[in-house]
Amino acid sequence: MSGEAFITGEVKRTVDDRFRISLPVEMAQAIADESGETMLTKERAGCLSLWKASDWQARQQQGVDLIKQKIQAHRLENRWDEVQRLGRLLSTRNRTIQLANRSRCTIPEGFREFLGVQPNQDVMIIGAVICVEIWNPQAWQNLLEQDMPEFGTLFKELSG
Repeated sequence: MSGEAFITGEVKRTVDDRFRISLPVEMAQAIADESGETMLTKERAGCLSLWKASDWQARQQQGVDLIKQKIQAHRLENRWDEVQRLGRLLSTRNRTIQLANRSRCTIPEGFREFLGVQPNQDVMIIGAVICVEIWNPQAWQNLLEQDMPEFGTLFKELSG
């Protein structure tokens, strides 16, 4: 993360019949490169995240480079199952997408199923400080019920 944005907010949007969602302009600006590109990622069942593409790619490339070094140094010889599992997840976890008119995104096939919503269904758009998240409303409610009691402690730990 470049450290420029601190993205917060919660808004409800409706997925249209082409699986498009309009993001709040300030959120879209925080996660779009100059060309309007953003990285769409699968985070957890019922949640997709949008990141500034250049930041995401740099972060992921650092990790991939470290794994390549370990493979070349034969440090992962006994962990091929895990390496393959990681490869499968890397292959399907993210996709660069273009924001239309700087604030509308289309959720591609494969990501739609992961999010678990249909056309004309509501989603929650959440500012998660370093990215923007798109949530299935039920998954969002479940997470809030789980995490909200710990808000005060978490805030004190991170700000103290």
